[in-house]
Amino acid sequence: MANDAKQHFLDILTDFDTAMLVSHASDRSLHARPMAIADLDSGGDLWFVTSSSSGKVDEILDDAEVAVTMQSSSRFLSLSGKASLHRDRELIAKLWKEPWKVWFPKGEDDPDIVLLKVTADDGEYWDNSGFSGLKYLFAAGKAYLKGERPEVDLQVNQRVSL
Repeated sequence: MANDAKQHFLDILTDFDTAMLVSHASDRSLHARPMAIADLDSGGDLWFVTSSSSGKVDEILDDAEVAVTMQSSSRFLSLSGKASLHRDRELIAKLWKEPWKVWFPKGEDDPDIVLLKVTADDGEYWDNSGFSGLKYLFAAGKAYLKGERPEVDLQVNQRVSL
């Protein structure tokens, strides 16, 4: 079941193109911001592109532990891991998307571009889409009427090690 859950997590992850990256600010408070996903490795590691002069770079250099969250109307996903910074010019050129020129006017050769990789340790998903979601809604409604809590369906919610 663990491999099925991990694969289901990775399948859900591919549906997202934007995420909230959460890091620790210098005062140890949590700081979240939306980020476009530049790439996704087969094991669940995420790549983002950012400015080397952005505050998040300082936060990550101070504390590499981060969380990433994503949501749609019926699917929710979170993962935690370690962030690292990369200046691989070949990878930047490979991942480059023209809309990024808004933030990097000099294009893919902009010296301010840095890649941020989140190496995922673990994650959790909540998938209320399709038949599983309908089944869960039925079970939740039934439990509500009985004054009980619904059983957790592992197809709807599960933690995974990445």
